[in-house]
Amino acid sequence: MSSPVSVIIPALDEEHRIATAIDSSFAAGAAEVIVADGGSSDATTRIAREHSARVVCGESMRSRQLNRGANEATNENLIFLHADTMLPSNAAALVVRTLDGGYVFGGFRVRFAEQAWKLRIAAAMVNMRTFLTRYPWGDQAQFIRRDTFLRSGGFRELPIMEDYELAVRMKRSGKTIVLREKVTTSGRRFLEKGLLRTAAINWRIIIRYRLGADTNELAKIYRGG
Repeated sequence: MSSPVSVIIPALDEEHRIATAIDSSFAAGAAEVIVADGGSSDATTRIAREHSARVVCGESMRSRQLNRGANEATNENLIFLHADTMLPSNAAALVVRTLDGGYVFGGFRVRFAEQAWKLRIAAAMVNMRTFLTRYPWGDQAQFIRRDTFLRSGGFRELPIMEDYELAVRMKRSGKTIVLREKVTTSGRRFLEKGLLRTAAINWRIIIRYRLGADTNELAKIYRGG
């Protein structure tokens, strides 16, 4: 049975992952899945439609993709899901119950799909950080009511940190939460760049962002770090 939830997935050349993300969303009880494509040159959009997702196309900046998807959504509750991430089986009902319970914003704890001891450490670090701060990031499937999202102006059109900025803003406006249930996401960045190096880059970006650094420069650090 589906719940009044629209899942929005930003995508760019994700033909190898998009089907799994969509299928997990419907299996989690979402009534609608929208893939906000940023100009894929592979089979992403075709596969998305084959798996019953709606596809909206436009610019590739992720914040703009997410905003396009939210504007097109037909349900009162939104989940923003990365293309390499899967929702837990009861996610849609949990989101509805949580938002009905007075929370304005939230996300899930995280675990990584790949089997590696360093990723278990990384997941523990992420979950501890977000438990203490209640700032769930984009790879933790952020959720919010559509009217709250639109009324607040949606995601800021930033090249990076749009998910963090939204989490901080929502915490200032009301109660936020990180649910105990876990999304399953890819740990490829930790595996490619190393646990300590990735954590150091992430914290460097957070600190510099809070100090007012240019987000275009932070995006360069993230992508090249």
